[in-house]
Amino acid sequence: MLRKGRESLSDAELVAILIGSGNKNETAVDLSRRILADVDNNLIKLSKLSISEMLQYDGVGEAKAVAIAAALELGRRRRFAEAAQKVRINNSLEAFEYFYSRMSDLSHEQFWVLLLSSSNEVMKMERIGVGGLNSTVADPKIIFGAAIENHAAALMLCHNHPSGNVRPSTDDRKLTEKIVNGGKLLDIKVLDHIIIGDDTYYSFADKEEI
Repeated sequence: MLRKGRESLSDAELVAILIGSGNKNETAVDLSRRILADVDNNLIKLSKLSISEMLQYDGVGEAKAVAIAAALELGRRRRFAEAAQKVRINNSLEAFEYFYSRMSDLSHEQFWVLLLSSSNEVMKMERIGVGGLNSTVADPKIIFGAAIENHAAALMLCHNHPSGNVRPSTDDRKLTEKIVNGGKLLDIKVLDHIIIGDDTYYSFADKEEI
């Protein structure tokens, strides 16, 4: 890293720096490659591993597992800090980046709402509901209550699919329609509903479903 710069290192080499050493049969790099291979070389999947799951690898103790988790958490927070600097949301990609920085590592479903001003400036991001692996609870009364309390002119909805499949379910579509219709009655624009899965997303607005 000192000679060539951090960009020159592979993901396995970066993880190897965190763990420092391997085991009697593997170098730190070999062990890191094996860990990454088990999560399909996907850093998002790696970030979802629990400490106990990382401890299953020979050569990874608590200190090493915590170091990996801490490094990935710092990366997530850095992305959120970058997204937070964008005070205005103009399209689905910017909305995805804003939500993703907070929700990318979740192993269960959560439902969030982004409250916006009339010029699409971010006023507040608020968690509405927490669910399990395949479903979450989103009460329209809580959503619009938050919007009214903060004098929001518009809002964007978001929830995640831990499975990685971003295709909306029938319940997703029904809920979206219900909230859009409620927004019309209250003169609060529902600009989009973003479904996040790993590093991709589905936008109801882009599909002209809102």
